[in-house]
Amino acid sequence: KKQKKMEKTMRPEYIFMDLDGTISDPKEGITKAVAHALSYYGIQVENLDTLEKFIGPPLLDSFQDFYGFSEEQSREAVGKYREYFGSQGLFENVLYDGMKELLSAVVSHGKKIVIATSKPEVYTVQILKYFGIEHYFQFVAGSTLDGCRSKKGDVIRYALDSLKITADQAVMVGDRKHDVIGAKENGMYAVGVLYGYGDRKELETAGADCIVTDVEELKKKLIDL
Repeated sequence: KKQKKMEKTMRPEYIFMDLDGTISDPKEGITKAVAHALSYYGIQVENLDTLEKFIGPPLLDSFQDFYGFSEEQSREAVGKYREYFGSQGLFENVLYDGMKELLSAVVSHGKKIVIATSKPEVYTVQILKYFGIEHYFQFVAGSTLDGCRSKKGDVIRYALDSLKITADQAVMVGDRKHDVIGAKENGMYAVGVLYGYGDRKELETAGADCIVTDVEELKKKLIDL
């Protein structure tokens, strides 16, 4: 498949990046926190791999989509999730190999990097500090704890508005369809990555303009934009 080329006139200064599955692999912390929440409802999960689908989408939606919880139950489940995640799970997380080098190279080429994640902002800032990479980011856009801003399109819109920039000044990088759909809702170019939790079919179906396989390829792509 031919990948759509970005118009040469367009030199986006801002790189919006998803966090989970794009910058770091949060699998251990997220799946353990989900299992902790589900156990409160008497649901025991033997294989944490089955909870990988919770990585990326807003949690409130996931408890409803995957376990049929009502909205009220889901809000309660998110609270249970945070009991574990806020104290322990957020540190059960690893940076993808080569990610620090990517961030450093992209910034040294004059680009500004922004986090656009459905993870609550308060946790996101703690995670960036834990990895010692917070200084690479111009701005952190995450969700609110009360859930009024959690969908990726809303997070991206919040970042654009806060930075007072237009969609053609930025690109969105992420591993799931939510990242691509959120970018497209805002008229933004979307780069999908295959080393996270979404596959090529998911990203293509969502409308990704370009798909890269690994961190090294992503670095080259972002420097060349």
